[in-house]
Amino acid sequence: MLLENLEIQNVEIHGKGVARQNGKVVFVENALPGEVVDAVIFQKKKGVAFARTTAIHKPSENRQLPFCNHFGTCGGCTWQNVTYQKQLVFKRQFVDDAFRRIGKLDVTEIPQVLGCPNETYYRNKLEFTFSNKRWLTADEMHSGVEFTPALGFHKPGLFDKVINVEKCWLQREPSDKIKNALRDFALKENIPFFDLRKQVGVLRNLIIRTSSLGETLVIVCFFKNEQVEQVMDFLKTTFPEITSLNYVINAKQNDSIFDQEVVCYNGQEFIKEKLGDLYFHIGAKSFFQVNVQQAERLFDKAVEFAELKGNETVYDLYCGIGSISLYLAKHCKKVIGVEQLNEAVEDAKKNAALNNIKNCEFFAGDVIHILNNELVNTHGKPEVLFIDPPRAGVHPKLIQTLLEIEPEKIVYVSCNPVTQARDLALLADKYEIKNVQPVDMFPQTYHIENVAGLKLKIN
Repeated sequence: MLLENLEIQNVEIHGKGVARQNGKVVFVENALPGEVVDAVIFQKKKGVAFARTTAIHKPSENRQLPFCNHFGTCGGCTWQNVTYQKQLVFKRQFVDDAFRRIGKLDVTEIPQVLGCPNETYYRNKLEFTFSNKRWLTADEMHSGVEFTPALGFHKPGLFDKVINVEKCWLQREPSDKIKNALRDFALKENIPFFDLRKQVGVLRNLIIRTSSLGETLVIVCFFKNEQVEQVMDFLKTTFPEITSLNYVINAKQNDSIFDQEVVCYNGQEFIKEKLGDLYFHIGAKSFFQVNVQQAERLFDKAVEFAELKGNETVYDLYCGIGSISLYLAKHCKKVIGVEQLNEAVEDAKKNAALNNIKNCEFFAGDVIHILNNELVNTHGKPEVLFIDPPRAGVHPKLIQTLLEIEPEKIVYVSCNPVTQARDLALLADKYEIKNVQPVDMFPQTYHIENVAGLKLKIN
């Protein structure tokens, strides 16, 4: 169904334009506030519709030409058509809406977003997918073009279709060189690309991590143990700059490698990264901030909100490999880090030793169960508690535990202002919001990180 001359009134938290038609809300892809567009509805739900822009009659002054050839098909950088300064305005609006409208929180004006100095090439990790059937446009399908192998990103909403990516603006070289050379080599040598529906083939995924210190980690994921040495020897010979070359045999139906053995084929099992004045060893399974430059600014803001004097016991929940914990260590008496993944906790301990930090302890397990009276009685009640949960936010049981423990201050780092606002509302009986700071970790996307500083109310 075609909708003509839609007036775009706003933008919602997932980056779509918002319009109204006959009393219904219409979310429109590739549409900006102030624009007048035609759009085709592709999905309807109760009271709302989802549409794609087909024509723009009145463009926004904030619209710009996308710089990537894959824009519009790849789902990685959906806001390339928006000037960066306007992206930051929208992201600040998202945080403000989440806090005031969803959380009903009493906050002062949300400050301007800390923008990223690098609008492109800011990521240090990308994961590409091999597919024996490249995603084809409608025109290609109608013209009878045959399916060909691809190495790139999934088409949004289609698990079995992969867009063949020649150049990605998210990660610096040698990322594209490695990706394109491996694809060309595999095609030349007739090494089968993976079929995501039939679950057959050899080459499955390619993961590339790069470091600000010039090191590169590569993981090639195979579906079965065939032609492994041929592929790995090619990469080892062609790209001596790969400092950690690894492979995985993953015969599962999903792409996750956290439960798989990683084999280091050449070089070290990790690359080294620097964050502030700390060094970290990043391995094949390590979780680490993908935008190091902005992570440092985010951590600095979190430390500022904590107002540490040097004698505090600090708890860091969902601590990962200990990046925030170790960053905090020099500002307080001791840090207790809790993380569900045992591998991440082991990495945290190694990184503490690497930096000669001795006032951090790390515990593996579900934070809901680990944070209890026994932990508090053993290590002391936290004066300050840091929390950086996944997008789903904090479990209600953990919220209740925080209200019972009553740390003097809570610093809540979130990648989802909506769930953050929900959680802060649950803490509002005992805590007031003292500070808020959005930080842009992901230019060209609608995603936004936000730091909130809370203080226990005085009875």
